[in-house]
Amino acid sequence: MRMISLVLATVVAIGTIGGCGRQAVRASEKEFLADQVMVFDDDPHETSADEHVKSNREGASGGKGAGGGGCGCN
Repeated sequence: MRMISLVLATVVAIGTIGGCGRQAVRASEKEFLADQVMVFDDDPHETSADEHVKSNREGASGGKGAGGGGCGCN
């Protein structure tokens, strides 16, 4: 009985791991992912203020798709 449950647990684990990340997003579905509802931040002004505080605290800026940082070593 113990061997059957071990085999069953192994099969379930392999099935779970094998099934994760196998589904690609089609080009026709990407428009829904770019919808405003999918944005996590509710207030763009608050997000901008948070990023400003973080850039001052970290001593660097950038990393949002633009080259360069706060150190000047582009």
